[in-house]
Amino acid sequence: MLTFLYTTWDPETGINLGPFTLHYYSLMFVLAFGLGYVIMSKIYKIDNVNLKYVEPLFTWTLVGTILGARLGHVIFYQPELFKEDFWSVFLPIQTKPELKFTGFAGLASHGATIALIFTTLYYAYKVIRKNPFWVYDRIGIVVALGGAFVRIGNFFNSEIIGKPAPEGSAFAILFPQQSSEYGAIVPRYPTQLFEATGYFLLFILLWVLYRYTKRKYQQGWLFGLFFIILWAVRFFVEFLKEPQGDEFIQFAGLNTGQILSLPFMLAGFFIMWYSKNNRITEAENEKPE
Repeated sequence: MLTFLYTTWDPETGINLGPFTLHYYSLMFVLAFGLGYVIMSKIYKIDNVNLKYVEPLFTWTLVGTILGARLGHVIFYQPELFKEDFWSVFLPIQTKPELKFTGFAGLASHGATIALIFTTLYYAYKVIRKNPFWVYDRIGIVVALGGAFVRIGNFFNSEIIGKPAPEGSAFAILFPQQSSEYGAIVPRYPTQLFEATGYFLLFILLWVLYRYTKRKYQQGWLFGLFFIILWAVRFFVEFLKEPQGDEFIQFAGLNTGQILSLPFMLAGFFIMWYSKNNRITEAENEKPE
């Protein structure tokens, strides 16, 4: 009988700094926003946009990401929290059965995306005063990179894990710290890393297209491509994932995450089609702010 050796992933949850612990998940969030800020600053320099507009963009992006992701998780996966522990929906605490600081545990990318669409609309019309698709094309680049870091954070937390992998699979990891909700500790697919890899490759693709082609002058094209690929990655990786909480929506063998991804993918195709009639010239794009 052959015995297969599996990688065991059993790290510390964070860096012990004495009075408190810096959790790796939080660190990944900091890296996502920090690198995003640097990259967006570079993009604005390339497009001759005043850097004073970068800070408000990230203020609205941070608010939209956290609030939207938290509400999305509760609405789509844990709606009972509205009745059972209302304040835990909006604050990084639990009040029942006891008061406890938890951080914002439970975030959904679909909710974050919906919130970001609206916060970016406000930013585009009221702050930078540009076509919203001009902003969406560029923010999609940094969001793709941020998504990769978030999934790496999930990997550190041994959460959002995959289904049990077949014996002998080259992609199988033991997660000793996995939540009890997933059952027996057996070799599973590292779906967090699958998603992270897909998002990182998407970031590289969007950056190359933005920097070395003229697609950024076809407003909405890069954003449409971002929507299609990002949600396609999410859709297909979901086949290997364990269910996340209660499956609020199920249809034709698809889970909640997959069903919620389909409208975004369709929207991406529509946006790319729409972008054909939404072009600007190089001079218009690089007009000083």
